[in-house]
Amino acid sequence: MTIRKILLSTAAIVAAAPAFANCPQATVADPMGLEPAFPQQLELAELQDAASCELSFSENPAIAELNARILGNADLPPVAERLPAEPLVVMPYQSIGQYGGAVTGLSKGTESGTSDLLSVRHVNFVRYSDNLQTVVPNVAKAWSWNDDYTQLTITLRKGHKWSDGAPFTAEDVVFWMNDIIYNADVYEKTPDRWLFAGEQIVTEALDEVTVRFTFPVPTPGILNRFAVDYGQPFQPKHFLGQFMPKYNENADALAQEHGFANGAEAVDFYYGGSDWKDVPSPLLKDADKAAALGRAVVPTLESHIVVDETSEGRKLVANPYFHQVDTAGNQLPYINEIIETYVGDKEVQNLKIMNGEVVWKQQAVFLEDFPLLKENEAKGGYTIQFAPTLGENVFFSFNRTHNDEVLREIFNDVRFNRAMSLAMNRDEINEIVYLGQGTPMQGVPAEPKTVSFISDDILNKDIAYDPEAAKALLAEMGLTDADGDGTLERPDGKPLVVRLVYSSQGVPVKMMELVRDYWSAVGVRIDVKEVTSDEYRAAGNNNDLDVTTWKYDGNAGPTISQDTTVFVPPFGDFFNPGTGAQWAAWKKTDGAEGIEPPADIQKLWDLSERFIQVEFGSEESNAIGAEIVQIHTDNMLKIGTVGDIVAPFLWRNDLQNVQPITSKTYDFYWAYPYRPQQWWLQQ
Repeated sequence: MTIRKILLSTAAIVAAAPAFANCPQATVADPMGLEPAFPQQLELAELQDAASCELSFSENPAIAELNARILGNADLPPVAERLPAEPLVVMPYQSIGQYGGAVTGLSKGTESGTSDLLSVRHVNFVRYSDNLQTVVPNVAKAWSWNDDYTQLTITLRKGHKWSDGAPFTAEDVVFWMNDIIYNADVYEKTPDRWLFAGEQIVTEALDEVTVRFTFPVPTPGILNRFAVDYGQPFQPKHFLGQFMPKYNENADALAQEHGFANGAEAVDFYYGGSDWKDVPSPLLKDADKAAALGRAVVPTLESHIVVDETSEGRKLVANPYFHQVDTAGNQLPYINEIIETYVGDKEVQNLKIMNGEVVWKQQAVFLEDFPLLKENEAKGGYTIQFAPTLGENVFFSFNRTHNDEVLREIFNDVRFNRAMSLAMNRDEINEIVYLGQGTPMQGVPAEPKTVSFISDDILNKDIAYDPEAAKALLAEMGLTDADGDGTLERPDGKPLVVRLVYSSQGVPVKMMELVRDYWSAVGVRIDVKEVTSDEYRAAGNNNDLDVTTWKYDGNAGPTISQDTTVFVPPFGDFFNPGTGAQWAAWKKTDGAEGIEPPADIQKLWDLSERFIQVEFGSEESNAIGAEIVQIHTDNMLKIGTVGDIVAPFLWRNDLQNVQPITSKTYDFYWAYPYRPQQWWLQQ
């Protein structure tokens, strides 16, 4: 969705709302006459003007105790002094909540399935409302564009504070961009996602609450990045800046006092070298160093902050300075804690769910698990439902820049990829893995539900189950089974063996077993190995996988409107590695390193730059998108399986204000549109 100009007005849009001595405790179920400018939330002045009332504020009675667990935090001032002068007022779904309790959830391990729970506490400038169509304020109060989409102005909230009570201002946004993202001491190479036509953004603080981004080229989709992205465009200058000589002439000496070689090492220790929030925190890296400075983790704007982390999991407590309140004036979040436990084994995960130990879970719950979990729903005291998905089509992508030159030649032959596609029985995959709920579909780099430039012909290309046609294509390539053992030989005489390494976080286990059998039946021997997602990502990013396999996340409309990573080599990112790493290296080094890609692959870089510079969904945008998709499918860069599926998610029955989700998808950042800060637990 592209938004030309949105500037939030403090004047409410009301439908003859009555006057209240106290502000109306409105909910989505009973809005009490309020018609907010944005769905399900209001600015403080908007509420007070609409209802002729003054909102008074209340706090969690346990907040002082929770704050005492945040290493380095001082005693708390009154709640009215902790909230912004302009807090965001949230209308709960069904009811004003009660404080207390803990959201318990499961991940595979640090950086492994953590985004599900990360989204529960996540904030950004803006977010999508739960209809997945409307961008609404969050950390930002308002925003506006210039006419050609080269300048975006963000207005923050007066009096907003970090979780340690320090002021949050526009300078923290400038600091994030100029001193973190564009700082060679932090990022040796600037992340491509923060370069536009190869150039940097100019970021300026116009005053305490106003920040302006000036882009080198039109960038109309960037607001979508702030609405769906895991990266948070602000970092605490007061904390990280103390280790930078630019801001503190004694930065290195301070760092050395706390056990670091220099300030740069301290910044890396606390920042983690990534916008990704669920890297190991200092509590897991080196608790003594963290404690020496009086900080367990970097201060945050999120609803909860990490206070304990081990190799078994992490614990978080409510942020005492969180910027949201409900319509009764209660500071959010209602829930005291988030407790995340690392469980690598899927059977153990299911057992914990069935025992009622899990309050919320959507990531890495597959349809193949649904019958078992549904059968035990009453016993475990939880509800499991289906939701439509985006980006869940599992793909297989053979490594076009493999270090083994023989395999590289085989994998670059489109006939081989067509053969592997034809060898798969997608109808059987659909029935066994997806309980018949999906649609066999080819892999495409844009989610078909969210764009209009993908034809049925492309989605149906080479998806019919035809093992004889697959064998014919392999024979046409000169791949034969000379010794009659059922496995084809490579041109160098070695057996054609492909290692299928996968992580069950990203793909259903049963599908991997089925695909192994399909491909083995046409003469390509498949060695299957399950690893953790951390191991899988490490191998993929090191160009060590024969084939990558994951869900097609990152390809929904709001994502590709501002981030075309999935379009260009290596056709993925750190968390969802693609193949073609050496093609990407060739591009990044101007041909000094890597492998030169074919001419049509090279066109993808230019097409992708043009795609994000025009208004998403326009005729020009659709024409460029169609050309990109055609190149992908002509080369069969990623072989799809089944799309348009539903997938399960679940919550324990004591969790209140849960809204059935519009779509289960990473592309809108899991729970983020559904306002987890207004969840509460029935005690």
